[in-house]
Amino acid sequence: MRKIQEILRLKHESKLSHEKIAGALGLSKGAVAKYITQARDQGIVWPLPQGQDLASLEERLALPSERRPATGKAEPDFFQIHVELKRKGVTIQLLWEEYVATHGTAAYQYSRFCDLYRQWRQQQKRSMRQ
Repeated sequence: MRKIQEILRLKHESKLSHEKIAGALGLSKGAVAKYITQARDQGIVWPLPQGQDLASLEERLALPSERRPATGKAEPDFFQIHVELKRKGVTIQLLWEEYVATHGTAAYQYSRFCDLYRQWRQQQKRSMRQ
């Protein structure tokens, strides 16, 4: 959310190019262009009106691929799953079966469960034991 505000601020106050904004914020030029275009199409002006709800701004500027419908599925506790997987004899399938037993029809299917865990694991920062 802060990056969206920064994109708009840098574009309108500092009059920077998309390339310079992208470099300053660590984004691609395409992402910057999409957010600026989306803001223009939504009629969003800078500076933002006082009391502008940041959540509503983010929802208005979310690109269609970023909007996720509510699935009604029970979210697994991936940190706990990660800890449990370190134990001897524990598999991801065993943990998924426990998850399904707990949540029933609100549980993800096995393949989706594995995909979500893999995505979560890739987002975690690696660390070394001290």
